[in-house]
Amino acid sequence: MDVDTRVELIARRPCEEIVTPQELRELLASKDKPVAYNGFEPSGLMHLGTGLLSALKIMDLVRAGVRYKVLLATWHAWLNNKFGGDMEKIRIAAKYFIEGWTALGVDPSAVEYVMADDLVSRSEYWETLLRVASRVTLNHVVRALPIMGRTQSEALKFGAYIYPMMQVTDIFMLGADIAQLGMDQRKANMLAKEVGPTLGLWSPVAVHHHLLAGLSGPRKMGMDENEALDAQISSKMSKSKPDTAIFIHDTPEEIRSKIRKAYCPERVIENNPIVDYVQHLILRDDTQTLLVDRPPHKGGPIEVTWPELKALYLKGEIHPLDLKATVAESLIKMLEPARKHFANKEELIKQLSPTV
Repeated sequence: MDVDTRVELIARRPCEEIVTPQELRELLASKDKPVAYNGFEPSGLMHLGTGLLSALKIMDLVRAGVRYKVLLATWHAWLNNKFGGDMEKIRIAAKYFIEGWTALGVDPSAVEYVMADDLVSRSEYWETLLRVASRVTLNHVVRALPIMGRTQSEALKFGAYIYPMMQVTDIFMLGADIAQLGMDQRKANMLAKEVGPTLGLWSPVAVHHHLLAGLSGPRKMGMDENEALDAQISSKMSKSKPDTAIFIHDTPEEIRSKIRKAYCPERVIENNPIVDYVQHLILRDDTQTLLVDRPPHKGGPIEVTWPELKALYLKGEIHPLDLKATVAESLIKMLEPARKHFANKEELIKQLSPTV
């Protein structure tokens, strides 16, 4: 596979930013099997963002000939007080995450799953973290804190300040040439790019994917000084708000019900979650098509690409209800393998549910 094709796969939606495209091209030209990583706090049920979107992007990079490592960030979740700091439940969630991605099509033989427990048990991890700490200022760390979902740094426990340095350390301990994380974690990646060369290490290529919107619509919480990124981080789908998230094992009835109630203003593309799912999950390049089943008096069924759908929706020629129905059925089909896999695992899902 040539470099151009590999770059196209890595840059495919839901990828939103590559820092920098030239660095990525040079990496792929010079290294046949570069290492990429993404890290996940195993902290609850998998929704469209952690589950389906992440699985699609992992598979893109695997197809691009990248050696992919997934960090199950157990100690990071503990530090962030997920499940009230119950490490046993965090580790159960980690195994559930692996099951979820496998059910959604990620070949476990093509991906290396790494438990943070194994990383932090090595003295080299803490040596690297201390070396990172020796190169950063408090301002560096504070700027990276919104990855934890908090902007009021003075209210944090001291352990929170270690978190960004752990993320930087993870990259180098995993040997990651590519740090493929969400837009909410870009500051940690940029810190790694800055710090790595000062330690005689490397500057990883940063590949940032889009944050999938929650069903309730746009919010602004001051999560980032960049207004557009603030809206994306503040409005992202969250497992802690189950009514605004679609989980990978939701029933067809649950998916249809949630989509029907979702925020989806007519003729509005920006910050519209239903349109967001089309762009980043269903039509991930501009050649794919989607059949929108409109009633006869609205023009009847129409097959559209993403650019065509966007234009028609802005004109009001595709109604929100018709788009919602189409998206619901598409997601039901995409999530069918996960739904079947977890059909007889009600106790596991109940155990990891935020309502328990």
